[in-house]
Amino acid sequence: MTATQEQDVVTMLVEQHHQVRNLFGELNTATGDRKRELFEDLVRLLAVHETAEEEVVHPIARRKIDGGEQVVETRLQEEDQAKRALGELYDLGVDNPEFDNKLVPFEQAVEQHATREESEEFARLRASLSAEELQRMGGAVRAAQAMAPTRPHPDSPESAAGNLLVGPPLTIFDRVRDAVRDWMKEHKSG
Repeated sequence: MTATQEQDVVTMLVEQHHQVRNLFGELNTATGDRKRELFEDLVRLLAVHETAEEEVVHPIARRKIDGGEQVVETRLQEEDQAKRALGELYDLGVDNPEFDNKLVPFEQAVEQHATREESEEFARLRASLSAEELQRMGGAVRAAQAMAPTRPHPDSPESAAGNLLVGPPLTIFDRVRDAVRDWMKEHKSG
């Protein structure tokens, strides 16, 4: 087992928040192809991260933490707004003159969301569940992330059941698009 496979759900998700913050930091100073690659990495990470939270973390938090229903509803509203903003950025593309101006408030919203998740949801999960339960949730999150779409789908449902229904077809579509894009990059002529 690798260190990642052994991580509990809270440790894993907080680590992903750090990865998101680092990607934003690099994205803010990058240009050209590097900026495009960093944005694609950010989109992919946010898409799989949020899908896994919706499928695994939020349903358990609703039931197991004090005030879980309200905490989760607020996070879902934030995630819905973020999906829409990310979809808009994705459609604009990094070369659009409006991209950087729209990236700034999106980054701030993602940072605020991550901070609230860590303090209001993740900390309460750690206090409410055993180490074994958190570890099992980590495995479930890894499985959900393996099946998650790799780009934002703003009209997709904000629920575990909805993600399970529409997620697999979107995942296949996204991963085929990713493979074609990567092939095109590798075989780009001079």
